[in-house]
Amino acid sequence: MTLRLPDARGGLRAYEPRAEPLAVTAGTPFTSRTVFSAAHVVADPFADTTPDGPAAVDWDATLAFRRHLWSHGLGVAEAMDTAQRGMGLDWAGAAELIRRSAAEARSVGGRIACGAGTDQLAAGTPAEVRAAYEEQLAVVEESGAQAILMASRALCAAASGPDDYLEVYGHLLRQAAEPVVLHWLGPMFDPALEGYWGTPDLDAATEVFLEVVAAHPDKVDGIKVSLLDAGREVALRRRLPDGVRCYTGDDFHYPELIAGDDRGFSHALLGVFDPLGPLAARAVRALDTGDVTGFRALLDPTVDLSRHLFQAPTRFYKTGVVLLAWLAGHQSHFTMVGGLQSARSLPHLARAYELADGLGLFPDPKLAEDRMRTLLSLHGVDQ
Repeated sequence: MTLRLPDARGGLRAYEPRAEPLAVTAGTPFTSRTVFSAAHVVADPFADTTPDGPAAVDWDATLAFRRHLWSHGLGVAEAMDTAQRGMGLDWAGAAELIRRSAAEARSVGGRIACGAGTDQLAAGTPAEVRAAYEEQLAVVEESGAQAILMASRALCAAASGPDDYLEVYGHLLRQAAEPVVLHWLGPMFDPALEGYWGTPDLDAATEVFLEVVAAHPDKVDGIKVSLLDAGREVALRRRLPDGVRCYTGDDFHYPELIAGDDRGFSHALLGVFDPLGPLAARAVRALDTGDVTGFRALLDPTVDLSRHLFQAPTRFYKTGVVLLAWLAGHQSHFTMVGGLQSARSLPHLARAYELADGLGLFPDPKLAEDRMRTLLSLHGVDQ
């Protein structure tokens, strides 16, 4: 049955939903690339909460979604910005998420890496920032997960220049039990991170970042770059020490960056692989066989959806991600911690549905259609 979807001009357009999903099957981990999906959290819709109160998480649904990702061979990047760190999920909730997800990963043999940051600290000196990092790093390591050192709002505010970054990161890397992933998150994802690495000049910031890596190559498994700048990422990965991976966090250019060229490629740690998980897994398995053309044929058409979800203001991409999880049947409701389900307009959400449905992302297209119809009705769009 045709749906009437709102557009950005205030009108309605007819859309005929897809009848059949894309054929995908579960499978084992990949051989040619290391691939993580940064996963969202499922809110408890029955909790009596407020937007600025502690997050209420539906743990059963949250962990079930991680099992879904692991079943397709993907690793899970836990407690990252996709899980609403700093946008609804506080450190207490993130610590619980890390412990629960790491235990679940052990039980099913899934790969997991978890974000360690400083979000228990509103502001402080560089020494206090370092202590906050240490607290979170200890929680991640004690859980048995690999650590991802996230960019810190508090460090960005406290640092007087590049030397403070070199000191804090150097201290953390020297004491890390296992090699970590360093995450450079750009200000389009979090405006509070403008000028990270001690300078607003991205070329100069790159040199500081590379200096951190070069000083501790044995403690850096890889870097995750989320700057939405493919050329900068390629230039950066070509300068990494041997054995240090580049994990793309570029939700605009990921097919070309993962495919790579004759001088290397990027692995992946992507928020868009939350809704794209099964399709992304199928594409990477084509790459495992050396079929770059087949990989690009599957993944290139997903870029329009990703660019839509991550359009400015980019930090609100989580709303579209959770919408698609609801439409796909991974959760029973479209509610988010912090009330973030209201952060995108109805036309934006309708377009996300249309693009995802066109890709065949919904295991049950009729369920997705019915749920979209309900959402439209709640917003006054009669069908």
